[in-house]
Amino acid sequence: MAAKLKKGDKVVVLAGKDKGKQGEITSVNPSANKAVVEGVNIAIRHTKQSQTAQGGRVAKAMPIDLSNLAILDKNGKATRVGFRMEGDKKVRFAKTTGDVI
Repeated sequence: MAAKLKKGDKVVVLAGKDKGKQGEITSVNPSANKAVVEGVNIAIRHTKQSQTAQGGRVAKAMPIDLSNLAILDKNGKATRVGFRMEGDKKVRFAKTTGDVI
């Protein structure tokens, strides 16, 4: 199945503690149906000090379920993603505006 959300897409969170926040997808895990969005679903991770790195509390973006994300169209509104053929290429398009993503 083709991916509706990809790395680099601007998305908005639809549900959860970060509802309404916007960010860019930094990585996608299709097998787990999750994505990491910068600035969203932040958790504090404690790291031990080593010779190369300073220890302490590190803020880390954790994965969020793809069903809780919606891509932003050119107007900055949340939209669903559709697929269509343009010539011999399959392209993603925004359902609200019909523009190719």
